Amino acid sequence: MLDAAATAPTSAPRWARALLSPWSRLALLVLLLAGAASAVLVWEPQRLIADGWPERLSGATAVGLFALVYGVCTAALVPRPLLNLAAGALFGAQAGLPGAVGGTVLGAGIAFGLGRLLGQDALRPLVRGRWLTAADRQLSRHGFRSMLALRLFPGVPFAAANYCAAISRMGWVPFLLATGLGSVPNTAAYVVAGSRAATPTSPVFVAAMAFIALTGLAATVVAWRRRGRLRAVGR
Repeated sequence: MLDAAATAPTSAPRWARALLSPWSRLALLVLLLAGAASAVLVWEPQRLIADGWPERLSGATAVGLFALVYGVCTAALVPRPLLNLAAGALFGAQAGLPGAVGGTVLGAGIAFGLGRLLGQDALRPLVRGRWLTAADRQLSRHGFRSMLALRLFPGVPFAAANYCAAISRMGWVPFLLATGLGSVPNTAAYVVAGSRAATPTSPVFVAAMAFIALTGLAATVVAWRRRGRLRAVGR
């Protein structure tokens, strides 16, 4: 009886350490992302935003609620272009842009926080090799300008950039500030396109789609040129 009582207090911390270990937290993050992706495929919440938005909501309240839903959907891996188009279709370009940018920052913050809390401790020791080490060093030392470039040239998927930044040593303020500023141009193009989706032959719609295509091409060119620099830094 005395032996059992003596070992009881030490077993609980051991279980707690196992549950809170880096790999346990990483497994929880993987389960959350898998569940979010499955929910998106089954329920398609972006359709609820576009088709089922309550008509009684209007003004700043509607835009704020949209930003909140946008952020949660983005963290749940809903593609941002669909949400940006929905913002323009629902609120027009002027009101839709603040809602979309606010939702972008919120969703990025949620993903960054989850990655930092649940994934960083387990994944940082695995950052090896020239390319991964160079990318981690770039994000850790030059977080704001690196993230700003990633947001301005949308060659890297939004979720991937969020979790790569979370694994690095980038701070919260540079990450969120660069996300907010860098997401404006491309987000604005999608929002404008969504606001003019009913008239796809209008000059405004054509100009918005042309801007999206040009930024995608520019992102490809920049990524190709950066390959050589990353190789040189990683040596």
